[in-house]
Amino acid sequence: MTRLLHITERALWDAARKTGTYEMSTRGKTLGDVGFIHCSLPEQLPGVAAFVYGGYDGPDELVVLGIDSERLTAPVRFEAPRPGAEEFPHLYGPLPVDAVVDVSPWGAA
Repeated sequence: MTRLLHITERALWDAARKTGTYEMSTRGKTLGDVGFIHCSLPEQLPGVAAFVYGGYDGPDELVVLGIDSERLTAPVRFEAPRPGAEEFPHLYGPLPVDAVVDVSPWGAA
């Protein structure tokens, strides 16, 4: 199992739990907008959080979704944002709620 992480707003995760799938790619962008859901490996999360949510002053607590890659139904591809850059995991489909094995407040993950 590869442990993937995704940082998001608690309200977005709570809404996904009601529908059974999570479909936000990154802050303010959906799976439909981008084509995949941005994920991170544990060592990548601090940098991603700073880049995506640095200066976040939203009303919601940020949470980190811990994803069991073996429970995913869509492919994960490791891709770099530009040639020669670090590769990040991208989920090419909705994230099933049952693939999320833990949820932690950002800062506690």
